Amino acid sequence: MAESPPFWARHLYRRVQFALDLAVLVASFALAYLLRFDFAIPRDELEHGFVQLPYVVLIQFAVVLFSGIYRFVWRYVGLAELAAFLRAAALSALPVVVLRLTLPNPSYAHWRVPLSIIVLDTVFAFGGLLAVRILRRVLYERYERDRRAGAEDRGRPKPVLLVGAGRAGVQVVREIRGRGDMDLDVVGFVDDDPLKRGTVIQGVEVLGSCDEIPLLCRRYPVESAIIAIAESSAESIRRIVAICERARVKVQIIPGLYEILDGRVSIGRFRDIQIEDLLGREPVRLDEDEVERFLSGKRVMLTGAGGSIGAELVRQCARFAPDRLLLVERTENSLFELDREIADLWPGLDVVPLLADVGDEERMRALLAAHRPEIVFHAAAHKHVPMMERNPAEAIKNNVLATHLLGRLAGELGTESFVLVSTDKAVRPTSVMGASKRIAELVVQDLDRRFLATRFMAVRFGNVLGSAGSVIPIFRRQIERGGPVTVTHPEAMRYFMTIPEAAQLVLEAGALGRGGEILILDMGTPVKIVDLARDMIRLSGLSPDREIEIRFVGLRPGEKLREELGHSEERLSRTRHPKILVGRLEALSSHAMAAALTRLAELARRQEEGPLRAFLGELLPDAQLGGEPVAEAAPPETVGSGA
Repeated sequence: MAESPPFWARHLYRRVQFALDLAVLVASFALAYLLRFDFAIPRDELEHGFVQLPYVVLIQFAVVLFSGIYRFVWRYVGLAELAAFLRAAALSALPVVVLRLTLPNPSYAHWRVPLSIIVLDTVFAFGGLLAVRILRRVLYERYERDRRAGAEDRGRPKPVLLVGAGRAGVQVVREIRGRGDMDLDVVGFVDDDPLKRGTVIQGVEVLGSCDEIPLLCRRYPVESAIIAIAESSAESIRRIVAICERARVKVQIIPGLYEILDGRVSIGRFRDIQIEDLLGREPVRLDEDEVERFLSGKRVMLTGAGGSIGAELVRQCARFAPDRLLLVERTENSLFELDREIADLWPGLDVVPLLADVGDEERMRALLAAHRPEIVFHAAAHKHVPMMERNPAEAIKNNVLATHLLGRLAGELGTESFVLVSTDKAVRPTSVMGASKRIAELVVQDLDRRFLATRFMAVRFGNVLGSAGSVIPIFRRQIERGGPVTVTHPEAMRYFMTIPEAAQLVLEAGALGRGGEILILDMGTPVKIVDLARDMIRLSGLSPDREIEIRFVGLRPGEKLREELGHSEERLSRTRHPKILVGRLEALSSHAMAAALTRLAELARRQEEGPLRAFLGELLPDAQLGGEPVAEAAPPETVGSGA
């Protein structure tokens, strides 16, 4: 990015612009008079012209000054700015016309500008002002091209095809030409609209359709294609990627519209296609006003802050100016890195890193009593299915007993809201991890009945792309090693969303929940894991089943073929947010819940895995856990199942 000129230079540029504009206005008025009288102005009319010129130019300059035209950046002047010039032209002509029609003749003849001169002068004056700015843009772009061509540290510009000749494509061309650091040469557009074929947009020709990319790449020295469509469907991206793969050219994409609107990136910040682009899910839009009312000025505690979801919750919360962020994490390195990151990004925010285990009652009681959080997001949990099948007692301690402990302490201290981060594996669980999260949901429902001053709720969603231990990094490592990519079953399917989407919806659900609900995130259509594996192999520039083997290894203990987001008995209903559903399931009585927690604590303390599984099956009649400890299973880092 180019450095901004110093203040004195900007001040000088502005004065030069004023002088140029005044010269254009004066010259336009003189030219209008000369043309009106065929370059032979009578003496009387010449005297009138000298009287009229100052006030006409003054009116025009005042309109230009107050219409915002001087705020435009010259090198980006286009059709949008043309409308402002037309409005200014009309406004400047109006008072001169009124004077012409209302002042009596001949007493004020010298003030009455002829209508023909008003029309000519307005066209010349504002056409000239616009021409000066367009000339500035042309000269700037030529200077940038010459500078790039003469730069010794850069090679020749890379020839690219732009896929999509719509508004986003036009904006990309402007961005490429307006910046001096992109080193791209746009060969042409491709677009499937037959009416655009052969047309020229921003000086760039539409060369053909997307299906003709391989032919165009042979005809022109194209090195890559850029998808310049602001909101492409997953099917369109898949098709374009497949075509570019046949043409053996790299394909990139502009950022999504929501990224541009959020101000995170510009439209010219091209990136490689990511697996998220191929999932076919619409981006989640956060109701920022509602979340701001929920978080702004509040003391917010986040457990599991060093994890994938916890860390993103911290980042998202920081945007809404909480009074204090309390980061609870038991892994020192994760907490240290997150604390530094938040301090760098939001230096004025009060952030307190708290090294603690959420299952340590004395430590957690002291922390809650000292800081009095008003909102608690409980994301700390053991989440890996195969790992918890091997260590069921630890799943109960961390996911059930620690949730009950933290929730009870929050209720006793009058916390306003307690939000449990749950999982789709809690629905009809087939694993110890899923069962532990289902019981944690029941715990939250029970606490909501016991502590009326606190709103307790659970938020349930499926797999998160890119989180620690998720299928995406596993597949990526396997592809880097040359394969094979291991998938549990050809029909295995999972729901997916990105980490920022999941965190945003957790915040939104916390703001919407009234207490006692299970808030379920609508994650769209589930995705086959094998399709995900093939897409990732293709995005790595390799061919699935030819260059990288896909090997099916069978479902691991506790895994389902397909996940569910809700029970049919949960009576799902919509909320104000289109992506958040509310479910309510008959909870255990407080007496039954207390007895169950006592029994679970005893079995976990004794490490009695068989009886523990059996009791989980009794407590959750729809669970299918089996009654024996899990035998040796595939290592969790070698199989991609979406767990």
